[in-house]
Amino acid sequence: MKIIFMGTPSFAVPALKKISEKHQVVLVVTREDKRQGRGKKLAKPEIKICAEALGLEVYQPEKINSKESIEKLKSMNADLIVVAAYGKILKDEILKLTGDNPVNIHASLLPKLRGAAPINRAIINGDEFAGVSIMKIEEGLDTGDYCFQDKTPIKNKNIDELTEELGQMGADLIVKFLEDYEKNNIKWIKQEDSKATYAPKIEKEEGFIDFKKMTADEIERLSRALFDKPGISFNYDGNRIKISDLEVLNMEGKAGQVISNEGQLIIMTKDKAIKINKIQWPGKKMMNTEDFLRGRNIEEEKIIGG
Repeated sequence: MKIIFMGTPSFAVPALKKISEKHQVVLVVTREDKRQGRGKKLAKPEIKICAEALGLEVYQPEKINSKESIEKLKSMNADLIVVAAYGKILKDEILKLTGDNPVNIHASLLPKLRGAAPINRAIINGDEFAGVSIMKIEEGLDTGDYCFQDKTPIKNKNIDELTEELGQMGADLIVKFLEDYEKNNIKWIKQEDSKATYAPKIEKEEGFIDFKKMTADEIERLSRALFDKPGISFNYDGNRIKISDLEVLNMEGKAGQVISNEGQLIIMTKDKAIKINKIQWPGKKMMNTEDFLRGRNIEEEKIIGG
């Protein structure tokens, strides 16, 4: 089949690779290049890097629903549009472009976790499983019928590990979908709206933690869900200190209290303790806590909030 593929981050890469092995990807649509990091260098979306390596045409419209963009998509004469974490809302004219609605590889077990950040939210919520659904795109927020789902235990996986696993899972499911779609053998399942939950976009402020108000498990899950970007941090004497690689310890003490700093850093939370294995001072690199404490002091017995 002739496929238009829309996607942006690493989650979409396995699907593009697998689809391109079996079908003709006539166009890859992705977000614009963005300036990132301290140097504000222009960075390509992960899906653009993949598409260029595969020799596929890439289209990066500022406004996907503009007349110009729609004409470009129409000119491809595609049989179907496949979407995977593209990041922009598609209007009615694009939804009807190929006769059948575009299909989306959504990283949740619908109707649970509709929205922009289902993988992060599954970790934050403490869900036992994360998963992928193949669904029709409609005007509503992830409200369309679905046909295939698969799942995996979350356990102690961080956002990068879980995204990679779900990306591969989504790739396998979309290839299976396209095989059955060609045979006109798809059975769609209507979502139960009464069971819907939502996964709003992650805001940077969510990574600012308060040891006095949050439980150890909440902080540890948040660390895995926001791993590296944007990461989690706390305020210490006016400095925003970023932390990672946390362990929950079954200890007692006053919430927010630093109870150990001799080569290791343990801070009490609302219920248990958190051992911090990696730490980053503002403007510096992330490092092992033992190395960090050789050069800087986190005062023992001090009470730390958010």
